[in-house]
Amino acid sequence: MARLAVDPAFVVGALDRRLFGSFVEHMGRCVYTGIYEPGHASADPDGFREDVLELVRELGVTAVRYPGGNFVSNYDWEDGVGPKDQRPRKLDLAWRAIEPNQFGTDEFMAWSRKAGVEPIWAVNLGTRGLKEAVELVEYTNLPAGTSLPDRRVANGNKEPYGIKVWCLGNEMDGPWQIGHKTAEEYARLAEETANAMRRVDPGLEFVACGSSNRHMPTFGEWERTVLERTYDLVDHISLHAYYEPKNGDQASFLAAAEDMDRFIDSVVATADHVKALKRSDKEITLSFDEWNVWYQQHFPGELGLDVREVSPLIEDTYTVDDAVVVGSLLITLLRHADRVKIACLAQLVNVIGPIRTEPDGRAWRQTIFHPFALTAKHAGSTVLRTEVSGPEVDTPEYGRVPALWSTATYEESTGEVVLFVVNRSETDKVDLEVPLHSGLRVIEHLALYDDDRSAVNTAEDPDRVVPRRIDGTEVINDICTATLPPASWHMIRLSPGGTR
Repeated sequence: MARLAVDPAFVVGALDRRLFGSFVEHMGRCVYTGIYEPGHASADPDGFREDVLELVRELGVTAVRYPGGNFVSNYDWEDGVGPKDQRPRKLDLAWRAIEPNQFGTDEFMAWSRKAGVEPIWAVNLGTRGLKEAVELVEYTNLPAGTSLPDRRVANGNKEPYGIKVWCLGNEMDGPWQIGHKTAEEYARLAEETANAMRRVDPGLEFVACGSSNRHMPTFGEWERTVLERTYDLVDHISLHAYYEPKNGDQASFLAAAEDMDRFIDSVVATADHVKALKRSDKEITLSFDEWNVWYQQHFPGELGLDVREVSPLIEDTYTVDDAVVVGSLLITLLRHADRVKIACLAQLVNVIGPIRTEPDGRAWRQTIFHPFALTAKHAGSTVLRTEVSGPEVDTPEYGRVPALWSTATYEESTGEVVLFVVNRSETDKVDLEVPLHSGLRVIEHLALYDDDRSAVNTAEDPDRVVPRRIDGTEVINDICTATLPPASWHMIRLSPGGTR
């Protein structure tokens, strides 16, 4: 038996809806034959796949980071604007692919409007720098009357785009990055670039590059060096993390949220250390703008790729366990809603994406689509602290950890409380009790689990793995009881107007 304590009086923080962001990079088939395929039967007049747009809206994505990723560090944004028959074909050094430049700045902004998402833009601080970043902001955000905004108007877009959030480069700590820099080199460039971009548009919001992952040898020192130089200029610092089972250790994989939780705590501590050194009242928040399950063991590395046209790349097919882990990582982001204000599931389509497509064919939901979509749809505006007492599980990587990983949200306008819970035990069901204090009743209990934890969704069987309605979850004498199967993700909605 496990007991979960939750009360609307115990608040973590307000939920920034940008936490339900995603990521589109010119990599593999994310753009071409993913979101953009002019010859497809569902393509609209702009060449955007309507079947994919419908799934993006259903997924509940609120913001999308673009155009990379490693791709941005060798990208000339000017190549992707203007008449398409005049755009150059280029070699992308990040993924050793031919970039046709048929989809660029204006196309992404048009797609963003149709998808109903906020754009988050990354600038090239690898092979380019301050001047190009400033010119891109002028092109996107200024009204007509000078040369670059006039060029946007000539390209068919009279009104400024008003892009607010800008990433100052991508993974600049990584030796794999085109234009990789030391912390000192990057901090100076980020400082100069942010200063200049704000002169174009004072209302911009900046994300400084943090460490590519918390296992980098420079982790911690990188964040301190970058923030000491840029603290007064930037709003967020980035975090990236990908997870996969290693050496058959499924127990640690199911507990991967432990790593993300510790990563966030470490970056918050470093940011607050710099805040103290500067005697500042300003608080730096976090942008976890790349996260997902990624089977990197199957990826040959960039130099293992032959130069090629657009083709499949890291199109992982996700299992039930993968979906449970993604659900637990979302829980972790919510648990830190006071400091994590942006997060981007990487990526959106095909490339380790919740959505998969066939060229000139079908589109379908991967297993990881479901916990994301349900959380984005039903999470309330305030995140609540939860405390769980109950069984624990042993993991080789993280030691002994609680079997249940949880968070909850509250919506003041309706009184609805939503519990998000993962049972990380591979073998044991958990009977759960949740004491309630507000006369709440169960609206619905949806769960994602399967007797075959390796089950996947495919084009031929797109609904093999879908959320299940759980019967028997009820509130009696202000105590909610539920049974959670092994290796399972759950959403339990409670409301004063509930049905039972």
